[in-house]
Amino acid sequence: MPEFVMKKKHFNIPVFIPQLACPFQCIYCNQRKICGRGEAPGTDEINKIITTHLATIPEKEVETELAFFGGNFTGLPLAEQQKYLGLANPFINSGRISGIRLSTRPDFINHDILELLKMNHVTVIELGAQSLRDDVLKLSKRGHTAKDVETASKMILDYGFTLGLQMMIGLPGDTLEKSLYTANRIIQFGAEQTRIYPTLVIRGTKLEKLFLNNKYKPLSLAEAVNWSKKLLLIFEKAGVEVIRLGLHPSEGLLTGNEMIAGPFHPSFRELVLTEIWSDILSPLLKSGGKYIEIYVAPGQLNYAIGYNGKNRKLIQEQFKKVRFYPDPGLNEGEQNYRTENLT
Repeated sequence: MPEFVMKKKHFNIPVFIPQLACPFQCIYCNQRKICGRGEAPGTDEINKIITTHLATIPEKEVETELAFFGGNFTGLPLAEQQKYLGLANPFINSGRISGIRLSTRPDFINHDILELLKMNHVTVIELGAQSLRDDVLKLSKRGHTAKDVETASKMILDYGFTLGLQMMIGLPGDTLEKSLYTANRIIQFGAEQTRIYPTLVIRGTKLEKLFLNNKYKPLSLAEAVNWSKKLLLIFEKAGVEVIRLGLHPSEGLLTGNEMIAGPFHPSFRELVLTEIWSDILSPLLKSGGKYIEIYVAPGQLNYAIGYNGKNRKLIQEQFKKVRFYPDPGLNEGEQNYRTENLT
């Protein structure tokens, strides 16, 4: 019998530092609107964010990281980086926080920065790669090349950090083939984690002007789901963890006040997983019998049934009665299924 080790539940304590030290204005970016705040939080506010989150997180059998998101963290002066990173020390010393993760630009990685991060309990560095096609990066005015991502990734791995590479789909000049290329390059660069963000048209960006002048067309929701489904399967096969699909549903995006156009959905990941399970279950439509029982891993049950019961309704077109059951004998995350036809 194989021995299964229970994985600790992971929590992030997010601290958003919008557009600090960003030397470029990417055409799609308005971090203040995306993350819902205009100014960077001060020391007292960050301490309050940490303690408020910790009050809701169990103290045992969990892994909790302080996460600095938004902006360009490693573009800050080293003393400023040290100030922010040092705020985690009391919580790390007490054992409540295990380490720090941060997101930054690939062209702001060097040995001095990596030495500082290594000394201050940073364990995960996520780079905003967005695309690994230079033509797409140029159209998005990223200000760096795919080679910059490759160089920074190697340095990060050489220092012993966990590497995350974020990607966007549907940028100007992007195609499904180019996004699939980016995914495969992310795998080749040695990333253990990734995030997939469909491009949205946010108010106050250069992309908004292109959209309003009919020079940019965002992906439809169906296209974004289809692209993400293909990407997710590629990453899962390679053992790369997709830690987010779609932007976080901040208030501005939910109300539509800040988003002009694009494939935003508050349950985007569920839509993608619903389509993956639709592909898995569709062969059952050729099965005989009036009744069917479908067994899936407990963590996959909602996705197998589908968003708004989509997959259940699909199977019900063929069978008189459809029942889904969780089966602890199937490993969490496995895309396997078992069926039993009852006559």
